[in-house]
Amino acid sequence: MTDHHPGRVPYAASGLFPAGPPRRPTWREPHPVTGAAVAAGGALAAAWLVLFGLLGHDVGSYAWWTVIAGALAWLVAFALVRFGDRGAGAGVAIVTAGGWSIAFAVVVVRWAVSADWPMW
Repeated sequence: MTDHHPGRVPYAASGLFPAGPPRRPTWREPHPVTGAAVAAGGALAAAWLVLFGLLGHDVGSYAWWTVIAGALAWLVAFALVRFGDRGAGAGVAIVTAGGWSIAFAVVVVRWAVSADWPMW
């Protein structure tokens, strides 16, 4: 007795292990995101934020310079994601968000210690 189900060809390949080229073409990204591009974008963004942060002479000016540098970096990240390397844009955006978080933490700690809002 055979185990034949109606509508199923006995001993047909399941497709789990394809034996030839795909029946339909597959789409591949022309510029896939790579870890190296994310790391390069993140390293450049970190250097950018540090250079701008060094322009500040107190907590308030450091925070404002970081906000300005971060806004410019995010504009570059948007341009990279849209027209350039998406991995580098993602690295810039991630590190910029981290830099803003650090600046925010510094401002909050200063505010908590001195009871004076340092931004203005």
